[in-house]
Amino acid sequence: MTEMATPQGGIEVSHLHYTYPDGTEALRGIELTVEPGEKVALVGPNGAGKSTFLLQLNGILSGGHGSVVIDGTTVEPATVKRVRALVGLVFQDPDDQLFSPTVGEDVAFGPIHMGVPADEIHHRVERALEAVGMGGSSARVPHHLSLGQRKRVATATVLSMDPSVLVFDEPTAGLDPRGRRELMGVMASRTETLLVSTHDLAMVAESLPRTIILDEGLVVADGPSEELLDDEALLEAHGLE
Repeated sequence: MTEMATPQGGIEVSHLHYTYPDGTEALRGIELTVEPGEKVALVGPNGAGKSTFLLQLNGILSGGHGSVVIDGTTVEPATVKRVRALVGLVFQDPDDQLFSPTVGEDVAFGPIHMGVPADEIHHRVERALEAVGMGGSSARVPHHLSLGQRKRVATATVLSMDPSVLVFDEPTAGLDPRGRRELMGVMASRTETLLVSTHDLAMVAESLPRTIILDEGLVVADGPSEELLDDEALLEAHGLE
């Protein structure tokens, strides 16, 4: 009898607190679970703690107390390398992720530093670029690309590491309708667990079945997107439209 593989991409967050050195309490006891393969929106007003929370997911921001567990691995200094392979974080500004002379070198950076064999890296780069609709662009210069293209290449830089969780910070911000549609198409095609921090509630309604509302460092609502987005009083109370 064939043993079934355990689904990948689970997130468990328990009692997560974080206070910045200046005394700002950004997270005040986050509790949530995301099942493998779920597509989840993280919404809330500016200053709600969304970005701080995202940076905790793969150890970019450490400290505080509580726990974050990805696929059974607790995020801590000893596991950061593994966790960053499991959790692909795509920043709001793609220029924070694209720093190499060519697109191909940017996409290859992660696998190289993961120790992926040289003969596999080219395959990973081409596969990741094809997945975001940027096939054949390895030799292009990143800063010559449009914002939408750069966002898709930034997504490819994490796909090349074969993560089980994809985390996006404001993916549609600044995009024109075509760029927005193209990036949403990329996100819709993925089978990994998706956690998307966004103010784009139209995208949430269209693409992300579950919504978590974060405000003042706490989860204040968590449920089906259709229900939460239809609750005008809830949205108004937490700075959402």
